[in-house]
Amino acid sequence: MQITEEFAYDNKIVKAFFYATLIWGIVGMLVGLIISLELFLPNLSSGIPWLTFSRLRPLHTNAVIFAFVGNGMFMGIYYSLQRLLKARMFSDKLSWTHFWGWQGIIVCAAITLPLGYTTSKEYAELEWPIDILIAIVWVIFAINFFGTIKKRREHHLYVAIWFYISAVVTVALLHIVNSIELPVSFLKSYPVYAGVQDALVQWWYGHNAVAFFLTTPYLGLMYYFLPKAANRPVYSYRLSIAHFWALIFLYIWAGPHHLLYTALPDWTQSLGMVLSVMLIAPSWGGMVNGLLTLRGAWDKVRSEPVLKFMVVALTAYGMATFEGPTLAVKSVNMISHYTDWTVAHVHVGALGWNGFLTFSMFYYLIPRLFNRELYSKKLANFHFWISTLGILFYAVPLYWAGFTQSLMWKQFNIEGYLVYPNFLETVTAILPSYMLRSLGGTLYLIGVIVMAYNLIKTIKTGEYIGDEKVIAPPLIAKEIHVDGFWHRTLERKPVLLTVLALVAVAIGGLVEMIPTFIVRSNIPTIKSVKPYTPLELQGRDIYIREGCNTCHSQMVRPFRSETERYGEYSKAGEFVYDHPFLWGSKRTGPDLAREGKGNKNYKSDDWHYNHFMDPRSTSPGSIMPAFTWLAEDRIDIASTPGKIKAMKKIGVKYQSGAVASSIDDLKSQAHDITLGLNASGIKVKEDREIIALIAYIQRLGTDILNEKEKENETK
Repeated sequence: MQITEEFAYDNKIVKAFFYATLIWGIVGMLVGLIISLELFLPNLSSGIPWLTFSRLRPLHTNAVIFAFVGNGMFMGIYYSLQRLLKARMFSDKLSWTHFWGWQGIIVCAAITLPLGYTTSKEYAELEWPIDILIAIVWVIFAINFFGTIKKRREHHLYVAIWFYISAVVTVALLHIVNSIELPVSFLKSYPVYAGVQDALVQWWYGHNAVAFFLTTPYLGLMYYFLPKAANRPVYSYRLSIAHFWALIFLYIWAGPHHLLYTALPDWTQSLGMVLSVMLIAPSWGGMVNGLLTLRGAWDKVRSEPVLKFMVVALTAYGMATFEGPTLAVKSVNMISHYTDWTVAHVHVGALGWNGFLTFSMFYYLIPRLFNRELYSKKLANFHFWISTLGILFYAVPLYWAGFTQSLMWKQFNIEGYLVYPNFLETVTAILPSYMLRSLGGTLYLIGVIVMAYNLIKTIKTGEYIGDEKVIAPPLIAKEIHVDGFWHRTLERKPVLLTVLALVAVAIGGLVEMIPTFIVRSNIPTIKSVKPYTPLELQGRDIYIREGCNTCHSQMVRPFRSETERYGEYSKAGEFVYDHPFLWGSKRTGPDLAREGKGNKNYKSDDWHYNHFMDPRSTSPGSIMPAFTWLAEDRIDIASTPGKIKAMKKIGVKYQSGAVASSIDDLKSQAHDITLGLNASGIKVKEDREIIALIAYIQRLGTDILNEKEKENETK
């Protein structure tokens, strides 16, 4: 007689993550809609600092990635893991600590990012105390996750769990390495990496945050929910094995494709490009395995909302993972990078893959958790079609905008001059596309609100099952014999599987980072490059606080179209004192790397002052908001010695006595700038933030000019 045990699945934690996903999803998408409007209605922020595009944009990305997709991921994992392992979660207390800890992190982000507390690193903007909190909460999740695996009643770890394991260990690795920073104050820090090395680490993290937070756990969820909804087994077990190991091994190498044609060493760029192209095979392996799982069940796609959303999600995944390697090819990247093409690509993945897969989980889970049919399939179908239209109206205009702007940047006339030397011309030409993008976002959000109504009506008339009682035989401690393919043995050894997954993801990062950090020839030094003055450093921190790098790059690529527009192309040695690097990833405004005194695009101090106060007074048609508070807010002068001291600790070569004299040096430079502005008829006090920001901008690109002057003197 077989012995069985009675236990209960914890559905309460699943329900909590469902509500969090729904609420934060609506918030994140609403913020996205607002900032899309600000791109053609620049006065929409009404002079309120925390409502500007550049401060809200990281809030939007963090809310969608970590709040909406993150909570959706946890919802699906907590539901599927218990059932795949035939065990309740390891600890209810850890489950709830994880839930409230994660919501606390989101609230901290929602408060600090609009207030300008940011590291400036994309998808890792949160400051050091929140970084520590993220690490603690993730460890709590990991203990609960692996604890559940240990107490399981099922020997075999299903393919979905392999993907969960890879996400748990890799996200921890990425977060820790990318968050090594030196605190300066409670909510201010500098990364220990500088310039090229900082860029490499950041995009190793940034690309793989997409891979191991937005992709691999969601592939695991697809492997669970799609066969369940279709009532079909996964198409190919062996394809899932090849797809899993190839994907996690190759993904980690691909980060440098975000830095093609920059000052990153060329060998790293090429390595990132080649491995990115190879990535298409395992990525499509997952898509094919998912779609072919529906063989014999395609008739259900017409009537079942779960499958309908799942099919579009997989299609979007296939499109995004074909486009990603394509964009990693240098000849394509030279056109797409810094344009809205990349924004469209990212949103096909976020709205189509993550969004639609999350919605399919909602439509699968809520009727089961509340033990009733979905309130209305008609509303679910309306949600499907309006959100699909939303994706099309969002993505297609942005692809058009990306092509248009890139071609305008690079167009020369027959005399050899740029046809559009004024960057603003290339911005105003794509404003209609921005308007259509907002329409697409509105349609998508309407669909989500309709879904929320449908699910809440389902919940209100259903019968909730918080603890779902089940019975299952206990795990037999020693398995005598394992039949089948060799990989099945590994699937019963979670520790070995975890170690091998960690090794697979660690190799790529080590091969790319170690030589970049220890081989000095990778970053040739430039003697004329000096540390920022105290006032310039304060100005740089204000530049970071306001999110200027969201719209302006600081990287002139070695193309004639860019050197004609901006000046000398950027060198690795220019950035050795940049903690953090500020190369940017999108040019909503022009590049600023050569904006300082003596450069081709130099503008006077009073021009910059007037530009910040009213951008359209100096640049008619500009979509940049006014930053009037910079003329009112005082520089935090008292923090200057601490900042210089911190910079020295992380390798910036300030002279002895620089800390002690920093405040006097700052005031002296501010005094000179203010005198010049006063002479131009501008009345501003010398302790205002706008003075520091002008000082920083006037410094950009000047070091390389000094080097050229020295070369000319030598000749």
